[in-house]
Amino acid sequence: MKEERVILGIDPGTSISGYGLIRSVGKKPELIAMGIIDMSRISDTYLKLKKIFERTLSLIDEFHPDEMALEAPFFGKNVQSMLKLGRAQGVAMAAGLYRSIPITEYAPRKIKLAITGSGTASKEQVAIILKNQLRFKEIPKNLDATDGLAAAVCHFYQKNVTFGNKPANSWADFVKKNPKRVK
Repeated sequence: MKEERVILGIDPGTSISGYGLIRSVGKKPELIAMGIIDMSRISDTYLKLKKIFERTLSLIDEFHPDEMALEAPFFGKNVQSMLKLGRAQGVAMAAGLYRSIPITEYAPRKIKLAITGSGTASKEQVAIILKNQLRFKEIPKNLDATDGLAAAVCHFYQKNVTFGNKPANSWADFVKKNPKRVK
């Protein structure tokens, strides 16, 4: 019997947060939903955080994800931006923790690498590959939605690099358990 699980991916932001939900049955992800949490018209920082928390809780209550994947804030030169993104990520995490959902964070480069094979891929490249892989009709206008979806798909791939639900302990162990994946 195949184990089914639902994964919620979130790309936290202070103006727009993207989210995506996938269902995994065996070795194939299926799109459930994707979208954005738009806070661009809210001027109060704390009300933005409240909206992220409430909308994340509503997604959890509606779709009952088994796991949650978050894109970690990108460290740039602007410390204030990093702090704001960290707060957005923190309230999304708090919503998941409030519902006892296991959370994993991934660096933006790792997500891009998992989806496209290149850690420097553009948002557009990520969106196109996800569109083809998950067979949705059109790429959303706001690519934060596909960024959230990419976090969920990256998590799916990370969890499915195992054999018999037991993770590889080393590169040699991975090769031994996955001979068809290595050339």
